[in-house]
Parts: sequence; C-alpha cells; structure tokens
Amino acid sequence: MAENEAAVEKVELDETRVEAIREAVDRGDSDEVSRLLKPLHAADIADLLEQISGGERRELLALCSGEIDGDVLSELDETIREEVIERLPPEVVAEAVRDLETDDVVDILEDLEAPAQGKILDALELVDRVAVEQAMSFPEGSAGRLMQREAVVVPEHWTVGDAIDYLRKATQLPDQFYHVILVDPRIKPLGYVTLGRMLSARHDVRLKDIEEDNFRTVKATQEEEEVAYIFNQYHLISCPVVDDSDRLVGVITIDDAMNVLDEEHGEDMLLLAGVGEEASVLDGPIATVRQRLPWLVVNLFTASLSALVISRFEATIASLVALAAVMPIVASTGGIAGTQSLAVAVRALATRDLTSSNARRVVLREVTAGAINGLVLAAILGLLGTLVLGDSWLGLVLAMAMIVNQIVAAFGGVMVPLMLERFGLDPALASGTFVTTLTDVMGYLAFLGLATIVLL
Repeated sequence: MAENEAAVEKVELDETRVEAIREAVDRGDSDEVSRLLKPLHAADIADLLEQISGGERRELLALCSGEIDGDVLSELDETIREEVIERLPPEVVAEAVRDLETDDVVDILEDLEAPAQGKILDALELVDRVAVEQAMSFPEGSAGRLMQREAVVVPEHWTVGDAIDYLRKATQLPDQFYHVILVDPRIKPLGYVTLGRMLSARHDVRLKDIEEDNFRTVKATQEEEEVAYIFNQYHLISCPVVDDSDRLVGVITIDDAMNVLDEEHGEDMLLLAGVGEEASVLDGPIATVRQRLPWLVVNLFTASLSALVISRFEATIASLVALAAVMPIVASTGGIAGTQSLAVAVRALATRDLTSSNARRVVLREVTAGAINGLVLAAILGLLGTLVLGDSWLGLVLAMAMIVNQIVAAFGGVMVPLMLERFGLDPALASGTFVTTLTDVMGYLAFLGLATIVLL
C-alpha cells in the first residue's frame, strides 16, 4: 500500500491528464475529476486552473472544490486567485487557509480586494487572524509582510537536551524550520543553531557553544529586496525578523527570499520590455492594453526623434540613394549593443555588484569594450561597403559611424540605469526605450552627418 501511495505521489501534470480532466469536467463526473486531481502536487493543480478556460475553471470548482487546499491557493497566479476564492464555498476556504503559515496567508491577502480579504480573515481562528493582521500592518514589500510568525524559540542558556525535550513535547511547531533561535529574557534573538548540528551534539552541550557564525537579523520594516540580497550574499537559510526594539517578531526562510529574487528578476525583464511589472499571459485583453499602450506611446514619440534627425539630411540622402539602404545597419547594431550593456548593468545593480564606488570603472570598461567592438565591426562593414557598394568613401563613413555608435551604446547602456537609480526609480524602468532611442538617434546622426561631410 505504501508503495502504491508513493507511486501516486509522483504523478505529474501532462497533456494527457489535462485532457482527461477536461473530458471528466464536460461529463460532470466529479468522482473522476477528484481521482485525477488527487495525486497531483498543489503547484500542478494551480497550473491546471491557470491553463483551462474560465468556463472550465468554474465547472471544475463546482464539481471538486474540496480538492482546492491552501497550498493550491498560494501557488495560484494572483490574476485568477481572487476568482477561485470567490467561487469556493466558505467552509472550503476556511479549511484551506487554516493549515497555511502566516506568510502564505499574507501573500494571498495582498493581491485580493477587501471583500475577498474579509472572507479569508473570517475563516481564520482568532490567534491566527491577529497574527495575519499584525503582519498586514507592515508596509507592502517589507520583511514584516514576508515573514512567518511561527518560529522555534528557546532561552540562550539551554542545553541540547533541553531543546530536544522541548521539541518532543511541543504541540505546535512550524511545518518547516531550519534553526532553533536563541533569545534573551526580552525575546531578543542572540543567535541560532541548525537542527543538524543540534541533533549531532551531546545532550549536555550548551546551545550557545554550537550556534552558527553567520547569524544576523533584519528589521520588520526593511524592504524585501534588501532581505533577499542578504540571504543571497551571506548564504542564509533562515533569518529572524525583529521590531524597532530588536525583539523577535517572526522569521523569514530561504524559500520566501528566493521567491522575492525570482519575482524581482521577472519584474525587471518585464520592465525592460515595457510591458509592466505585473504582466501575465493570464491577463485579459484590456489589462494587457493598459500595461503596454503607455510605453508604445512613449516609444512612438521617441522614434519620432529618429525621424526628425533623418529629415534634416534629406538633401544628403537624395544625392546618394544608397545611404537610405545602409543607414539602418548602424542604428540596429548599436541598439543590440546598447541592450547588451543594459542587461549587464541592470543585473549588476540588482545584485549590488555595480555601485557608486565602482561605477566609473564599469563605465570605462563598457566604453572600452564598445570601442573594440566598434573597430572590429567597422573593419567588416567598411570592407563590405567598399566591395558590395563599390564606394570606399561610403565604406569609410559606415565604419566611422559604427565606431561612434558602439561607444555611445556601451556608455548609454550603463549610464541610463545608473541615472534612473540615482533619481530613486527602478533601473529597469523604460531603460530599453531610452537606450534604443539614444542609439537610433546617434546612429543616424553620426552616419548621415559624416556622409554629409565626407561624401558631399
């Protein structure tokens, strides 16, 4: 029996199972739907709810709402989480959220409207509700929102034997924890001990003697991005959270910190593309338009700058029509180079590898690399221009413009995100639009300007 259960637990969501669930939903066969859902992991059930249409989702929830537990709700994309909660019976919601840690409940509540939040809070027991409401009182995006209230805390003077006896007798422990936190009488965290080190030590060893060297705490009001950086920088697996009086209020675990890093990376990618930091394939057409149209309008105006530059050289282009055919090469290659520098700079700012102390060195490195790339590309483009177009002077103009634009692209790719951060803005915010505009304008200006001087 245990072997069969183990085999069932390994079932993954695939196209065959999705299709089988859809067919069972169409037939209204709740038993079959439950049978197909039961062996799936919560994350797979959440994926299923996101993949099927709105109508199928409503029918599935009506047939098998009991299969939706707290883990499924926490795994759902926020764009459909509220819809799912609204369609679940109150008793199912209550059962689902009771087993969640406070940080997971807070994560669910953050993306819900007030009525749906009330439905979740009403389902919690008084103690849990107070803990969640206290966590929600902290600023959005802070460590207080990210932490879980449940933590294993013992006095600093205890021995390993004392701690083990306490853990064996405790009736309520977190589902997952990695450290036993040592505190003084004021509940101020002084250190922590890993479970592995504690279990491998003798019973009479003092916990203080085997505590971890990399112990540190974070303030409840600290931004979650800073917390994630601390986890990544110092290789933490959990970290106590303290209030303004340095008293313990909760703990953050590595899974939550890594989720923040993942979300930050995703947001940066979306912002660089100009589609909004919360864009999702599950968004409706109107939401998608609201996210993308503003940046398309901005790009429309910035692209007009390139058109304005080109219009100033109508006489040059009219006298040598070949210029119109080859001038996009310089601007396009510069745009790619700018995007390369931009991606490196935004990533370095996020990981704090790029700071004010080394900004000058990084900019110099990028500009040097841009100049070298420009020289290599110039040699290739100059030769091709001479051979294909039969005009060595035109090849020379292409080569010189390429060098200029590669240097501009490298410089702009670093400086644009640096300037945005200096003004307190997200370095990824519209950086791509600004850098592309810069390389297009400078590419056309350098090429057509040089062509006017050299060829006419």
